[in-house]
Amino acid sequence: MIALRQDLPERRELCELVVSVARENKDLQTGGIAPEHKNDGSYVTIVDHNLQESLLSKLTERWPMYGAIGEEMDHAEQVRICESSEPGYWVIDPLDGTTNFTAGFLCFGVSVALVIEGQPVLAVIYDPVRKECFSAAAGNGAYLNNSLIRSDQCESRIEDCIANVDYKRLVGELAVSLVRSPPYRSQRNLGSSVLEWCWLAAGRVQLYLHGGQKLWDFAAGYLILVEAGGAATSLSGMPLDCASLRKRSVVAASNPQLLSQWSSWIDLNRFGSESPL
Repeated sequence: MIALRQDLPERRELCELVVSVARENKDLQTGGIAPEHKNDGSYVTIVDHNLQESLLSKLTERWPMYGAIGEEMDHAEQVRICESSEPGYWVIDPLDGTTNFTAGFLCFGVSVALVIEGQPVLAVIYDPVRKECFSAAAGNGAYLNNSLIRSDQCESRIEDCIANVDYKRLVGELAVSLVRSPPYRSQRNLGSSVLEWCWLAAGRVQLYLHGGQKLWDFAAGYLILVEAGGAATSLSGMPLDCASLRKRSVVAASNPQLLSQWSSWIDLNRFGSESPL
């Protein structure tokens, strides 16, 4: 992880900007907005577009030296910015958990990360329902609102843990093993990747597994988790860099010891599955 540099935007200022944009959009507080279908079959709403437009406008006005990638942008434009923006670029997920949002299931968030040299150095994720603002700056800790947070450092066995597992992107023997003989105490799935990272960082769950996340799903949450004391990798053991738009699988835990146990169990139970990302 890159050490915090003095010339970067200030974490508190970015928190204020993201929270302000979210609070200005009254529809974000309740959900239940009718969706449209994107080309990949996923949902998008007018709220996604409005939030992205506002965030792009305010971020680039305040810090014009950085490019900006939004989830709802054209893919070719995302690639261009990722490959050409110096000294770095913002990564924006205007509304993560859109399916939850459209159903009135109140679990969704707004995510912004600043990526420099392929690594996230600044992150803010805001939960508008619970009014929880998670943030982190590289080398300077992770916060929930104005308080420093640490991921759960107490649990020492995966048998005692709560795991957040996204089953729909897992295949083969690994998925079967998780259903038939899960190694953890209990399992959850929030349906919002950015909040799942935050809840892991806050110690509300201790293990995390996701079969495929895009850059805007993990850039901010990964930094928040690491700065809170947690650890993460991909199914193939590769680091979660942000230098490209390539989708990544995620294996994460609230501390490095648990990650080692979790990764070992997964490696022993994923034979016959497709190649990890």
